[in-house]
Formats: sequence, C-alpha cells, structure tokens
Amino acid sequence: MKTKPLQLFDFAMIASVLILGTLSVIFIYSSGIDSSGVMQPKHRLDYIKQIIWCVAGLIAMLVLAIIDYRKLKRYIPWLAGFSVLLLIFTLKFGIISHGARSWINLGPINLQPAEFTKVSFTLFLAWYLEKSRKDSGLKRFLISLLILALPIGLILKQPDFGSAMVYIPIFIVICFMADIPIRYLVLFLMTGMLTVILAVLPAWQEKIYQKPFLLVNILLNKRLFMIVAAATLMVAFIGALGLLLFKRKYFYWIAYAFGCIFVSLLLSVVARKFLQEYQVMRLIVFLDPYVDPKKSGWNIINSRIAIGSGQFTGKGFLMGTHSHYRYLPEQSTDFIFSILAEEFGFLGCMLVFAAYLMILFRIISTARNTTDYFGNLISAGFLGMFFFHFMVNVGMTMGMMPITGIPLAFVSYGGSAFVTNSVALGLVMSVRSRRLDFSIAGIV
Repeated sequence: MKTKPLQLFDFAMIASVLILGTLSVIFIYSSGIDSSGVMQPKHRLDYIKQIIWCVAGLIAMLVLAIIDYRKLKRYIPWLAGFSVLLLIFTLKFGIISHGARSWINLGPINLQPAEFTKVSFTLFLAWYLEKSRKDSGLKRFLISLLILALPIGLILKQPDFGSAMVYIPIFIVICFMADIPIRYLVLFLMTGMLTVILAVLPAWQEKIYQKPFLLVNILLNKRLFMIVAAATLMVAFIGALGLLLFKRKYFYWIAYAFGCIFVSLLLSVVARKFLQEYQVMRLIVFLDPYVDPKKSGWNIINSRIAIGSGQFTGKGFLMGTHSHYRYLPEQSTDFIFSILAEEFGFLGCMLVFAAYLMILFRIISTARNTTDYFGNLISAGFLGMFFFHFMVNVGMTMGMMPITGIPLAFVSYGGSAFVTNSVALGLVMSVRSRRLDFSIAGIV
C-alpha cells in the first residue's frame, strides 16, 4: 500500500507538540522575570534558545516521519554502541551541572547524552526482542535486563537518578508488548520497589516515625541482617527444590516471593551506600514535606501553594508571585508546570493535559494498529517514556510523586530533551504512516 505524502505526518500530534512548545517558550520567558518585572541577565537568552531548539526538534520530527523506520535496523547496533561510548565519554570528560557529570560542552551549547540514549536504547531493545521471538521467555528477559543495566549503570554513576529512572518504564512496556512473561516483569518491579523501601526505612524511622522499629533494627544490625538474609535464601531454595521434586505450584510461589525478598535485602545494602543524602530526603519529604520545610520540603510546599493559588483562570501572564519572587527552584525545568498553573490556572493545566492525552492516544493507536512487530515495540517504548515523564513531573509538582528531577517533555527548558522527544515522535509517525504496509522493502 503506497503512502501519500500528507499521510506521512500526524497533524494532531504535530499540533499538540506546537501547543506544548509554545507554552514552553512563554513560561521559560516568565521564569526569567524577577519580582521587579525585569529579566534576569543569566536567563535573558533562555527563551530564545528554546525557540531554536523547538524549531530544530520539529524539523527532526518531520524528517524522521518521512524516513522508513525499518531501514534504520541495520544501523541500530552501531547507534547503541555509539550511545554507550558517549555515556562513558561523559563520565570522563563531561561538565558538572547540579551535582552530576551528565553534560558535554560543544562550544555554545551543552548536550545531555542520557537524553539521546533513550532513543537508541528503545530501538535496540525493540530490535533485540524482535530478533529473539523464538527464544525462551526467561532468556529474552535476562538479556533484556542486561541491555537495560548498561545505560542505567553508566547514568547512575554520573549520578543522574532522574534520567536513569526513565529507562525503566520504557523497558517494562516494551517487554510487556514483546510477550515477556508477566511474572518476570512483576518480579522486577516488586524487587525494585522493595529495595527502595528497605533502603529508605532507616531515614524514615529517624525523621518521621521517631521510634524503634524492628525491621530497621534488623537492617542496621549486621548479625541480624545476615541471619534474616540467610533464612530467606534458604526458604527460597527449599521452594525451588520442592517445585523440582513435587511439581506443586505453591512451591513455585514460595521460591518466587522469598527470592524477591532476598535479592531486595542485598540490593538495599548497595542502595544505602550509593544513595546521596538529598536523594533519600526527597523520598522522606514526599511522605511528609514538613519534616524539613525550609530545606528538602521547601520545593514541594511552595509548588503546591503556587499551583493552588492559580485557581481556575490563573493570576495572569507574568503575574505569578511564587515564580517571580524565586520561591520555586529550577523554575524553567523541573517546576515549570507550577508557574504555568499559577499564571494560567486550571484552564492552562487542562490545555497541557489535553495536548499530552492527544500525544499518548496517537501513540497507543499506532501501537495497536501497526502490522509490524518492530514498529509496535518502538511505539510501546515511547509510550512508556512520555507517560512516565508526564505523570512523574506533574505528580512531583503537586506533591503526589517524589522529586526526581524529571522534566516535563516539550515544556521544560532543555534542547537535548526537546530534540530527543521530537525524534521519538517522528519515529512513531513513521510507524503510523506505514502501519498497513506489508512490503518487506528495506527490512534487514
């Protein structure tokens, strides 16, 4: 089926990106204004740079929509390898910003390789899972975990916890669509969540509970910890042995549950060594921001106030008090939604929500209707990425999610992120326009 030129572009998706990009420029400009109504010198070019990045991103999106995504397969392993080398280069020679060595300086611009790697990771994982369709579910899952571990490990060493987190929903959604057994994905999620809980419990006891707690005593007492860890490992081993000998399903679930607990216990020890104090406090103030209202809890408290003060129609453009009096941190990036809500109110928030819902709906439609397995996996991965960005950033500004430093896609300031997101949607459009194309031209 031949595709007509205009069918290459999803105009609803393009319109949504234009709306979000326009709001981005408007509120990046607003974020640079101080309480006296004067643009701060260090921010005077931010909105102009964002306009440039928006134009570059839109061009990249349209170019990728025209190219047949299937012809990129032969280059995907090389692209993935280059991305890994770029992350290693960043660790060695990158510049430090906000406590993380996650940027590369290229003359007048700074690039964040972790952003661009999201695209190469999505393509490579989809490429591998398509090639391995006949392999066992366990083998595909374990190799996929290794593919995930490499970029996440390098990004965590920067350290950039927020960027590393985005790879997890991409991984989960692609694996789910690739028919990886759900029990493996649930095990992965349960282990991760339990690890975070166990790692943060000692700080929770100290800052919030403020009473002795048995589980914390076990985690901090080396001897008790070893006994409990050995006991959970033994129970998991007995469950596995019982399954092997008696073929009863409840033995499987015993091994499954206690194996998850054992791995989480070990990983929690590693996590407590690598988690920075400010990262732990972000999780603590998510539970109760008034534990540290003038430091770690300051961001959430003032973001909530700013959003609430906007009410239905907002205070008006450039009339936001919390942003212009500098009560909000990272105003043009992490907390730009708070400025938008304060100045444009509930109506402005609904415009953002509508644009995102349109983007997500069009990606879902593409994934459901494409006849190509590889195209289905690509669309699914980018769906996980955009949904996670939206839910975490908006939830973070409302105090419904921990502060993680994840920007609002297409709205927060940043050229690397805008171009990366545009490339992702360009690839989705390429899949969408060829969703009924049964030809094998260009497939390697």
